Parts: sequence; C-alpha cells; structure tokens
Amino acid sequence: MTKQLRAEIVAVGTELLLGQIANTNGQWLSKRLADYGINVFHHSVVGDNLGRVRQVFEYAGQRSDIVVVTGGLGPTDDDLTREAFQVITGLNLKEDEVSLNKISNYFKKNHRDMTPNNKKQALVFETAEVFPNLVGMAPGMVVEVEGVTWIFMPGVPREMKQIANDFAFPYIKNKYQLDAVIQSRMLRFIGIGESQLEHELRRLIDAQNNPTIAPLAQEGEVAIRLTAKARSKKEADLLIDDLEKEILSQVGGYFYGYDEETVEEKVIEKLAEKNLKVAIAESLTGGKFTDRLISVPGASQAVIAGIVCYSPQSKQQLVGVNPETIQLYGTVSKQCAEELSQNIQQKLGADIGISFTGVAGPDSSEGKAPGTVFISVHHKTKGTVSREFNFQGGRSGIRQRTVKKGLEMLLQI
Repeated sequence: MTKQLRAEIVAVGTELLLGQIANTNGQWLSKRLADYGINVFHHSVVGDNLGRVRQVFEYAGQRSDIVVVTGGLGPTDDDLTREAFQVITGLNLKEDEVSLNKISNYFKKNHRDMTPNNKKQALVFETAEVFPNLVGMAPGMVVEVEGVTWIFMPGVPREMKQIANDFAFPYIKNKYQLDAVIQSRMLRFIGIGESQLEHELRRLIDAQNNPTIAPLAQEGEVAIRLTAKARSKKEADLLIDDLEKEILSQVGGYFYGYDEETVEEKVIEKLAEKNLKVAIAESLTGGKFTDRLISVPGASQAVIAGIVCYSPQSKQQLVGVNPETIQLYGTVSKQCAEELSQNIQQKLGADIGISFTGVAGPDSSEGKAPGTVFISVHHKTKGTVSREFNFQGGRSGIRQRTVKKGLEMLLQI
C-alpha cells in the first residue's frame, strides 16, 4: 500500500437517529475494512434531509480517501443519497438496465403492479461501476471523484454485506493493492483503575507506535486495546504478543481475560478448574450476584446456591447470624458480613462462602450512609477476607458496583 488510507462510513436514515434501528452496518464495515488494513477515521449518521446529507458528503470528500455510504437508495421521496451526491458533484444519473429488469421481473413474478417510483432504485451515476444486488432491489455502485472513492450500498444489512463482500471489498483491494491487515486484541483487567494502569504503563504508552495501546475505562474494570498493522494476521498477532508480554510483566496481577470475556465467566472457569463450589448470601444485592454467576454456561459445576437474606430476621433464620452480632454491630457491619460468609459456607457444604451487606440508599440505615458496603469471602481452608467500601452513585449503581467488586474478590481468592 503506497499511502495511509483514510476511510469514512456514512449511514443515511432518520430511523437510525431516532434509535428505531441500531447502526450495525457501521460496526461491521469497520471490522471488515480493518481486515484489509484500512483505518476508519470517521463514522457519521445523518437523517433523510437533502441539505444535511449534502453537508455530510462535502465534509467526507474533503477528509477521506474512501467514503462508504449505506442507506438512502430506496424508492421513496425520503431516499436522498443519490440526489445529495448529485448536488455536490454534478454527475448525471441513468437507469441501469440490468437492475431495472430485475426489479420489474420481481413485481411480475409476485403478480404486483410496479409503481413508477420503484424505477428510482435502478438509478446509478453515469460514471459508476455497478455492483449487483443479489438479495434485494437497489444495486450498489462505486464512483471515483477527485481522487476519492465513493461506495454506495443499500442500508438493509444482508444486502449491504452481500454487495460489500462480493464487489466493494474486492474493488478496494485491487485498486489500492492492499497488502496489510489491522489486528486488535483486548486485554481485560480488574482491581486497578484506569489512571493507575496508565501510570504503570506510561513508558510503553509514550513509546507506542505499532502496535498502539488504548486504555478503555469500563464499569468496575479497565480494558486495553492493542492494535497492530502488518502484512498478515500472523505477523500482526506476533507484534501484539510481544507487547502483551511486556504489559503483563508489569500489571499481570490484575489481568483476567481477553476480548469479550467477562469476569463472571473467568470466576466460573477458575472455580471449575479447582473443583471448588461457592455459596452466596446476599442482602443489598438482592440476588444480583448469584444471577451474574449462573448466567454463565456451566455455572452448575461451581455454584451451590444463592440466598437473599434482606431483613435482619432472615439473616438469623436462614443463615444463622447471631442476634447479638446484629444487636452489637448492626446488619451493615464487617461482623455481620463475616458471619454470613462463614455460615453460608458451612451450612451448604461449599468450599467458599461470599456475602454482601450494606446500604444501597437513597436513605441512610443504621447510621451508615448510602454506598456503605461490606463484602466478605470465606474459604474453608484459607480463612476470611472482608472489605468495606464506600461507593458513589444512585441505588442501582451502588448495587452494580457491589456485584462487580464481589466478582473481583472471588476471582482473587
């Protein structure tokens, strides 16, 4: 490849802006373009308005080498992709005979009258190379204007994917003689904040070139995306492997998985590997922790039961917390959390017991502010680890953070 190609994806359709349809086309196209070593620098979504579509096209033509447009090629008055592009380029439109015959035959075959506006779907630019639509009506096309490659495809995902795979990507590969791929890998960490992770890896981040390093903060954890560009997937993976080793040599103690792996999946995997079973006593989390664990296939190998003991009475009757403990320290206390984790482990014959108690809010309880949380993990041979937390946010957020911190503690033990 002779130069660094800049690609852009434009999705046309008011339904995307209203949230009626998710823009899955943009995600799919970005991944596929990366397979060809092409960097996508911009995503745009614009409604069915001639002026705004024209404006987005003008910006795209000024800053990108390849512009991929999806949507706005249908038969109705609000399908304005062709019209907007015609305004900025002055290119003439013509009916593509092959496409028009296909559309006409479709209506004949289904014994339906074809309204005149359906002919609009067969319109292509005079200088365009037409890409046949084998699963729908409107064809795709590619037009070269002032050094920019414009690719137009329908917005229907299966139609877009067929045209892209069969015609658009081969066209791009041939035109630009592509000889590179872009490969990414996500490393997932828990128990370390984004700022600390970035501090620990500052030397590597400052020196990054190829592969690149991008820290990404997520709810209760952090991810690092490593991206390499090379002549083959194997070569890119080797570049990423070397950088990954350096990263894990510094912060590997917080690492738990790759790409789309979740921490609950890793917890279940580790419990199953070691033939350990867990029992859960939940107060403020109300079953959310158990639900996260048992959502993982194979959880039955590792999870015995989860008990929701919300009231003081249920903590005593179901899990056996000593009434004196509650009287002296309250239910929102380290002492109560430890009795919950120890008793649930013993009562159910588990290897590990974990418990959650605290104040989710919005009001204080037992003199403790919302966000005060105690989590206790008891291992039958390693003993008990208990921690107090002060989470910020609303009731739902506090409960979610509690669940995530419990997964972290269980993974560590």
